[in-house]
Amino acid sequence: MAAVVLSDEKVLLTLRGNEPSKGTWGLPGGVVELGESVQGAVIREVEEETGIRVRPERLITVFDRVVKDGDGRIRFHYVLCEYLCATTGGALRASSDAKDAVWVPLNRLDSFVLSAGTRRFIENAVRDSEPL
Repeated sequence: MAAVVLSDEKVLLTLRGNEPSKGTWGLPGGVVELGESVQGAVIREVEEETGIRVRPERLITVFDRVVKDGDGRIRFHYVLCEYLCATTGGALRASSDAKDAVWVPLNRLDSFVLSAGTRRFIENAVRDSEPL
């Protein structure tokens, strides 16, 4: 699961410190722990990675992500839930498995290398959201 966190015309991005996609920019998020709700995991993962506390506002989408190795074998298979989140507090600081965490002005997204899917989630969330 991952979070599109919007605040003051900015989106929260993290630089991944672990596979998959180590060293790339993306949305904060991670895995659901045993017995944890998906929304609880969104709240916990965003705070662990960025220091920002959030409130999930709505589910944006659910999809599969299959990552294969160079030989075509499946390396990772994730079922991802993307949530639009509002901030409720905290102070920005990278931690956990994020090498960096930044607030990026929406008009500067082109300065960051993002997957097409990540960019689409952000754009859809901005288009469909009320001011947070």
